[in-house]
Amino acid sequence: MDKIEIESGPHPQAAVIWLHGLGADGHDFEPIVPQLELPRPVRFVFPHAPVRPVTINNGMRMRAWYDIFQFGDGAEDEAGIRASEGLLKELVSGEKKRGVASDKIVLAGFSQGGAIVLQTGLRYPERLAGIMALSTYLPLREKIAEADSANRGVPIFMAHGAYDDIIPLARAQQSKELLVKAGYPVEWRTYPMPHSVCPEEIGHISAFLARTL
Repeated sequence: MDKIEIESGPHPQAAVIWLHGLGADGHDFEPIVPQLELPRPVRFVFPHAPVRPVTINNGMRMRAWYDIFQFGDGAEDEAGIRASEGLLKELVSGEKKRGVASDKIVLAGFSQGGAIVLQTGLRYPERLAGIMALSTYLPLREKIAEADSANRGVPIFMAHGAYDDIIPLARAQQSKELLVKAGYPVEWRTYPMPHSVCPEEIGHISAFLARTL
């Protein structure tokens, strides 16, 4: 996959694979890396999603991890979701080949990217360091039983804007409650913002990464 890599210091032994949202690209979260001020070197991997038609945007082709048929709940592009799950697993395998253990890898994503990291992280067969799901929801939630026991206790950071008009707060809360009911330790944060990221959230992300890595 085409991707951008940033190392916060020499010889990183930990990695964050960070997926962007619909219509963006791997450059989207580059500026956040220096703001995190992490205590140890970390490799950040920002992949570019494939370009595909997106139904809610009248079939316009753009970078997307899967198709979206309608706003809100309803039919999901399961084939697309699972294909991107496979792409993310390949990225994890790539980091392992470079000497980073799976339990030193955090999967992070915003919006559509966050849905893919939840989909993948719960099903990954080796323990991960953590999952960061920002302004997003749990896809294919009726199939949560597919989750692998290796990551049954993986730390999950979920954050959402109280004024999000793209993915309503209630939908994210429903996903969080489902994960908690399934036994996952979820750190849940809300902020007075729309479908975006704010400085206070960046501080909490930094603390989560420092703790899990």
